[in-house]
Amino acid sequence: MHLPFRFILATLTVLACFASPSAAAEQPNIVLMLSDDMGWADPGFQGGNADLTPNLDRLAGESLRLTQFYAHSVCAPTRCALMTGRYAFRNWMDWRSEDFGKPSYLEKLGLELAHTADGTPTRMLHALDTNEHTIAEALKASGYYTALIGKWHLGEWLPEQLPMGQGFDHQYGHYGWGIDYNNYTIPHNSPATFAVYDWHRNQQPLDEQGYSTDLFANEAVRLISERSKDVPFFIYVPFNAIHGPLEEIPRYTDTLDKRSAALKCLDDAVGRIVGAVDQHGFAENTIVVFANDNGGLTEEVNRPYRGTKNTTFEGGVRVACTMRWPGKIPAGKTSDAMMHVVDLLPTFVSLAGGSTKPCRPLDGMDMSQVILNGQPSPRTEIVYEVAGSVRLPTIRSGDFKLMGDMLYNLATDPTESTDIASKHPEIVARLKSQLDAIGKQRPPLQKVLGSPPRLMHPPQPFVYGQAENRDAPDWLKTRVMAVRSKQPQSWAPGETPWPQAPTGATIKYSGDGR
Repeated sequence: MHLPFRFILATLTVLACFASPSAAAEQPNIVLMLSDDMGWADPGFQGGNADLTPNLDRLAGESLRLTQFYAHSVCAPTRCALMTGRYAFRNWMDWRSEDFGKPSYLEKLGLELAHTADGTPTRMLHALDTNEHTIAEALKASGYYTALIGKWHLGEWLPEQLPMGQGFDHQYGHYGWGIDYNNYTIPHNSPATFAVYDWHRNQQPLDEQGYSTDLFANEAVRLISERSKDVPFFIYVPFNAIHGPLEEIPRYTDTLDKRSAALKCLDDAVGRIVGAVDQHGFAENTIVVFANDNGGLTEEVNRPYRGTKNTTFEGGVRVACTMRWPGKIPAGKTSDAMMHVVDLLPTFVSLAGGSTKPCRPLDGMDMSQVILNGQPSPRTEIVYEVAGSVRLPTIRSGDFKLMGDMLYNLATDPTESTDIASKHPEIVARLKSQLDAIGKQRPPLQKVLGSPPRLMHPPQPFVYGQAENRDAPDWLKTRVMAVRSKQPQSWAPGETPWPQAPTGATIKYSGDGR
């Protein structure tokens, strides 16, 4: 019997509709964990103390380890690059939101500190451009449930700039640069120097007790346990660990210094999250990624690489990254394929069967064949910084890396001990010209900040989130005032509770780098 073509077409359409749940089930879940300020040499699998990172080391053994995975050199730029698949300078996110309240940073742009109408110093509002199509929005368009558990650091005030305005179905954690792990306040709100509460679930202030690293693990484990096999999920867990301030650590301090204890607590959390993926039957169809946002605060923790966080030496930008997908991504292997954090968006969206067409032009490249089949990386170049940043304009092209006026060959000198610029003036000239051309693609700052710039008002909120602060509950105000009463009430001229802007190629951190 011959059936009419229209009948066959209609039947195929119906079958396709019925097939969509199983097709969705074939999309890999993605759990992406990001540590904060961890050094290259901190985890055992990269030469650190294995007693501190047994869970990370186990995960690395089950994963593909990327030995040339790069980030930007500070927190917010890396997060922006991850979210957008674009270098941070393209929307001025090479400047953190709090930098627009710091005189030493503003001076680099020829700007002065903003003031409210009554003369109170405040910051100009800056955040990830809401016109960007984020990784959360791209995966959500492919049917994914999206959750952010941890540190956002891409805007902390206007609702459209918060996680649920940028594609996340669920939010838990903090918006700003770095909380006290136990009382969930940010110690300073530049240029105001007093604490601000910063702990939220679904963009409402949350009253909890516990150590933030543990609480992030609790939330991730709960969400994973509640997931259905029929709906793929993207759970992004950017820890604030082991970023300062390192105050009271709940365990291990009887034998370890605070930083080591914080690292071991982070390892505990990673073990619990990976354990939840396995326990609830998601292991075979879940990509588990662990990475770091930038280098540590000292060269010691970044050995053998030179440099620190907030510099573009390898110690500031080359970071740990492991990827696990049983039966799909080779386990227990290493890859020296060159990758950058901007590559995660197109890679994840490709593996999810989604589209990057709604995104602005990407700097990221689809690395799915690199991680699945060991093909060579299509990336031969990385732009770390361009003119207009507080850090030196820096580009890697092949084996050569130009950093300001310095040139290094990373193939023969990965520790950047010998500047070879004088021996290769033609390479220096070519890369400088290339960086200059790329830097001209930076949009005008006025377009980003607005004209006149939008200001944080009030300059000293009780809690981040404009709407949350407007209706801040009494318990929150009482808690914040108790913290503020114990803080320094004034600072000597020229001194601040935050580090000053980098000068030249390096920056020196004291204490925990807050």
